[in-house]
Amino acid sequence: MVDSIDQLGPVDYLVVEFPGSNFNGEIMPELVDLVQRGIIRVLDLVLIKKEEDGSYDALEFDEIEDSALGDLREFERELADVLSEEDIISAADALEPGSTAGLLVYENLWAAPFASAVRRSGGQLVADGRIPVQALLAVLEHEVETEIEAEIDTTEEQGV
Repeated sequence: MVDSIDQLGPVDYLVVEFPGSNFNGEIMPELVDLVQRGIIRVLDLVLIKKEEDGSYDALEFDEIEDSALGDLREFERELADVLSEEDIISAADALEPGSTAGLLVYENLWAAPFASAVRRSGGQLVADGRIPVQALLAVLEHEVETEIEAEIDTTEEQGV
């Protein structure tokens, strides 16, 4: 799977939930595009469907019907099966009843050369994190609202 352990990029996971199990199929072509462009490598993929009673079914990549995966099937030989049963249980516990989710583990190939250079230079990662898009959008919305309020106040002060 990896030519050299020195060339391994950072590995991330994400869980994308679809309340009511509603999704439109836009995800797979975008995921395939990221793989084809060498931005990421899919290491593991599990679909989880949580029933209204809290029970769930988890389908590993090789158990998912071809039509749901589209062109991602051609990359199946590269999968590493890194998720444990505990990982899947933890993800399922976080889901709302009646929803379906994708649990994806991927290597950030774009960052592999940088990560390799850091290791060769004697550096080590001591912290990392991610800022959710929703948090950024909330900040931006707040800034826009503040600017609008300031403009209204200025206009009122000028007696316009």
